[in-house]
Amino acid sequence: MKDTRRTRVVLAALLVVALAMITIDHRGGDDSPLRGLRSIGATVFGPVERASASVVRPVSNTFESITDAPGQRRRAERLERQNQKLREKLRASGLDEDRSAQLQRLLGTAGMGGYKILASQVISAGQGFEDTVTIDVGSGDGIKPDMTVMSAAGLVGRVTRVGPATATVLLATDQTSSVGSRLEDSKEIGIVQGLGRRGLGGHGATPLRFQLLDAAAPIRVGQRIVTLGSQGQRPYVPGVPIGVVERIENSNGLTRIAYVRPFVRFTSLDVVAVVVAPPKKNPRDAVLPPKPKPPATPSASPSASPSPGGDRGERPSGTRGLSTEPNPGD
Repeated sequence: MKDTRRTRVVLAALLVVALAMITIDHRGGDDSPLRGLRSIGATVFGPVERASASVVRPVSNTFESITDAPGQRRRAERLERQNQKLREKLRASGLDEDRSAQLQRLLGTAGMGGYKILASQVISAGQGFEDTVTIDVGSGDGIKPDMTVMSAAGLVGRVTRVGPATATVLLATDQTSSVGSRLEDSKEIGIVQGLGRRGLGGHGATPLRFQLLDAAAPIRVGQRIVTLGSQGQRPYVPGVPIGVVERIENSNGLTRIAYVRPFVRFTSLDVVAVVVAPPKKNPRDAVLPPKPKPPATPSASPSASPSPGGDRGERPSGTRGLSTEPNPGD
């Protein structure tokens, strides 16, 4: 089509008419005189518009996705970092609360025994043949070899090696560990020895063994044991709880051996303390936790029939009552 004067005049006239129709339709609103014409146009051109939109929209969406992909990736990475920080804060908050509670219990235990302590945290466990852990205090904090290490529950072990900022602790469960110990109540003395590998190999929940020095001394299941203390208060201070007697056996006529369930869970050590100064006096059994209350005994029924032995409590012949205490000559 040639660009002539007549063409330009026709084009200008069409533009003027279009603008006039748009203005009249806009000002008329729902009552526009061109409403019928608009309906006819929608009927005629609507299918064409929908068809063209269905073709153009996927192309435009794909183009937008390609051009906006780096921005979407950056936003996703930013949200992932924010979520990771929130998860770390929640985890740290939980750990801080748990360690704070452990520290409070540890301070209470040390206060009852009169021990001066330096709190620390277990940062690694030994991988060799010894039962050891590493704590995050060392010679720069005043730590020396042969100091007692305890937790809120009781005895952990003793310091064996010291570095500038860390120290190695030999656990009471190690096979080379021997701790002078004393039974509560009877005050009988013996030696607590470790059975190795935190008690996981062969003895389950009883990784400690207690050997009485006096074979005839009384001992019973449920009796508790504390440290006797060492000369010069090193490596062990007195009165630190060790564990509870779970099983007793007579090995020979000279010694008696009991297997002990420790108060400390050696497989989940976290907050511990090094005793940097011993108590002014022996706390004896003061640091032991309160004894559990015995279960209530049900009252006898009035209609119960008497036993064959009457009220004398006699036993049938040929039987003996079980006892954990030795008979003369055991």
